[in-house]
Amino acid sequence: MNTTSLESAAPEPGPDAAPGRVVLLTTSHRVAPGLLSWPAWQALRAADRVLCADGAHPQLPYLREAGISVQEASPSAPELVDACAGGHTVVVVATGEGEPALTDGLARLAGSGRVRMPALELLPASYDLPGARLLDLVQVMDRIRAECPWSSRQTHQGLAKYGIEEAYELVEAIEAGDRDELREELGDVLLQVVFHSRIAEEDADAPFSIDDVAGGIVAKLIHRHPHVFGDETAETPEDVKEHWLRTKAEEKRRASVTDGVPLGQPGLALAAKLASRVRTAGLEVPLPRGEGIGYELLALAARAEAEGVDPEAALRAAARAYRDAVRTTEGVDA
Repeated sequence: MNTTSLESAAPEPGPDAAPGRVVLLTTSHRVAPGLLSWPAWQALRAADRVLCADGAHPQLPYLREAGISVQEASPSAPELVDACAGGHTVVVVATGEGEPALTDGLARLAGSGRVRMPALELLPASYDLPGARLLDLVQVMDRIRAECPWSSRQTHQGLAKYGIEEAYELVEAIEAGDRDELREELGDVLLQVVFHSRIAEEDADAPFSIDDVAGGIVAKLIHRHPHVFGDETAETPEDVKEHWLRTKAEEKRRASVTDGVPLGQPGLALAAKLASRVRTAGLEVPLPRGEGIGYELLALAARAEAEGVDPEAALRAAARAYRDAVRTTEGVDA
């Protein structure tokens, strides 16, 4: 990299010299280096000087390969204004922090009214795609797994209870209608996925990564939505469900409609899920008869499912109303 001092390379402006142009070029670390927009490459090639304060900036090898001469320099705002005098264009390749000191200094100069300012342009050279911040999460999790004394010792088995807790907290946030809590709890659930995936990379016999997890669910979604990614059609939610169940049955090759129903889920949810599988398959299976409240609850859960009601959610809503009644009786704010 050219490390000539900014002062020695500065032009000699005359009294009527044009103020020139400053281009602050920003890039995203979440996009592969060198993948810059066409306006960015045009600005770089047309610039009289290209500056970058970070000699290890990931874009620099690609700029050099493209024939762009970059000077390692961190000019002050007045120095940058002087460098532009005479109609020159200076491109500043921003570091990860975005050059706040430089931009603040330029703003102060412009606000003073005593300096003839060059044209100032902010040019994003690469953009984050939707979901790009997930890359940050993967990087943070990788570092935590390597450096945190607690996280580095965790196993799938040890984290299992947190997955259950976070799922319940997510449901609670949804039912409460709290948008801030919903966003936070979604993040906590996402953390469980990323954490388990990072642990899975270390398995000696059957390792997999977050990319394998994402690739698997992408393939599953595409296969189970032939009306979106294929030639089939679906006009109603019922049509979509029919597609989903058919393709799922083809994938799983299950011997029973009860296969794949987790028995460890809450009792009402389990009963409703079994009733749903039976009803969807068109089977005529009478409910078992027996003594005790368990069989009564089973019948209620099956009835709720047939009527399109989630019995687990319905009971939680009733329980919350009961809790509020208790607090009211106690004279405590609900």
